[in-house]
Amino acid sequence: MRLWIPAIRALAVLVFFACWELFPRLGLVNPALLPTFSEVVSTLWGLLSRPKVQDSIFITAAEVLLAFAVAIPVGTILGVIIAENQYIGAIFRPILFYVFSIPKSIFLPMFILVFGISFTQKVAYAAFTTTFVVLMSAAACVESVKEEFLLVARSYGATRMQLLMRVYLPSMLPMLLEAIRIAMIFNFTGVMIAEMYASRTGIGHLIAGWGENFQMPQLFAGILLLSIIAIIFNESIRILEERFSTWRTT
Repeated sequence: MRLWIPAIRALAVLVFFACWELFPRLGLVNPALLPTFSEVVSTLWGLLSRPKVQDSIFITAAEVLLAFAVAIPVGTILGVIIAENQYIGAIFRPILFYVFSIPKSIFLPMFILVFGISFTQKVAYAAFTTTFVVLMSAAACVESVKEEFLLVARSYGATRMQLLMRVYLPSMLPMLLEAIRIAMIFNFTGVMIAEMYASRTGIGHLIAGWGENFQMPQLFAGILLLSIIAIIFNESIRILEERFSTWRTT
């Protein structure tokens, strides 16, 4: 069974790309709307050699990483504070649930008014959308720590910092990595939305332009590029998550 599952998974992927290649060639799908997979790959290879596309990829990567670097520590610290302090949690947790349920895209015009169409606006908006995900996940991670671990640590005179570093963090880390993996999706989406609707730079801006000008090979090449980047990051975090979860028992 261990051999069959990866084989079936790989076969499903091959069938998907084979259908993508054959359907436009056989006329089952309009090639003007869905170019062949080989044409998309060829277009992507050509785009990667263009300085404008390279600069756009670099700008988008910088925005994603900077927004991520801001959202992760801020969201984690706030989540720990809210979960560990019952008084603060009782006040702010219901408010955060209400705000979390609101679509964050409606706040984009506010960021445009404050920061303009700039690098800072895209980073701030992506960090804003991601912080809520990390915050709620970090709070859930803190609550998952077993009370007996804390009781034993306190009985041995552990300080608050020692509790955080030696009890909370090791117990939270596997769940926190999973939360980071999910948060990266929101972070990436936030940057793409900001670039598509309020930007003059970035790969999202190029993708929006290709779509508006009906340049379908370029559009699908951009989508394929972003998909590859997202999959690589997701798998990297998943490997780390499995590595830090080996000590846990089922």
